[in-house]
Amino acid sequence: MSTGEPEREETPRRRSPLLYLVPLLLFAVLSVIFGIGLFSGDTSRVPSALIGRTAPAITLTPVEGLVRDGQPVSSFGNADLARGRATIVNVFASWCAPCKIEHPVLMGIAQSEPVRQGKVALAGINYKDEAENARRFLGALGNPFSAVGADKAGRAAIEWGVYGVPETFVIGPDGRILDKHVGPLDAAAAARLLQKALKGG
Repeated sequence: MSTGEPEREETPRRRSPLLYLVPLLLFAVLSVIFGIGLFSGDTSRVPSALIGRTAPAITLTPVEGLVRDGQPVSSFGNADLARGRATIVNVFASWCAPCKIEHPVLMGIAQSEPVRQGKVALAGINYKDEAENARRFLGALGNPFSAVGADKAGRAAIEWGVYGVPETFVIGPDGRILDKHVGPLDAAAAARLLQKALKGG
């Protein structure tokens, strides 16, 4: 029944501008927290579930045509890693810019007393690379490795829990993974890995 009074249209309530700012502020806070966690720690010391365990079984073929001192460079597998001496294993690729940065450090490890005396071996895993490119890379920069395995499909790297190249592992005389370094090596990291290799645990 009409009362004769015109009906009032309900005006929609205006939302406070603060309601629109809440999601943005929440996102900003979470971004800061994430950034602090990402950049405050030493990302080269990424923990690995494999440390302390036997290195996963791998069978790699040699890099075709790769020679050192006029002799073909052999590949390696797990049997080569457990021969009573520690092995430093570096995962590298010719297309990897940080690998070029760390290469002089690897050459230094190859010339170190423990490696020259045969107390520690230095081996490489050539990750998702072409043999020709790997040969050119090591030919131009020097080959520090006594053995290099070709991991064209990247399966061995997956088995070893590789995040990306370069990465470096220390394998003890009993074939257990003792340590892992993510990213390009510097002199301090190389000294730490060599010390770990010599201690064997």
